[in-house]
Amino acid sequence: MEAQKVDMFIMSNGKFFEGHQINMIREKLLTVDDSKWAMLSTAQFKDPTTILIISILAGSLGIDRFMIGDTGLGVGKLITCGGFGVWAIIDWFMIQNATREKNMQKIQQFLY
Repeated sequence: MEAQKVDMFIMSNGKFFEGHQINMIREKLLTVDDSKWAMLSTAQFKDPTTILIISILAGSLGIDRFMIGDTGLGVGKLITCGGFGVWAIIDWFMIQNATREKNMQKIQQFLY
């Protein structure tokens, strides 16, 4: 893929991934053929900041976990009311990294 397209993708989507993953994503994108560009450019990634806000407001209901695709954990949080509040508070610190990991798993589907 062209370096200009790759750099444009990294600039517009870099906040959805962890900093140490950006370089690996860039290197892998440079080796991918142009046929995957259309799928990759239309991919929707979850914003970690938005998920954090949702976690603060409605994390005890598990909505944050449902949104990132962790259905089992979402049901667990819903049934236990956020682990009686403890799990909800812990997720305030962990949900952004979990969101970035889910985004990484999503982009790996396009790259491999």
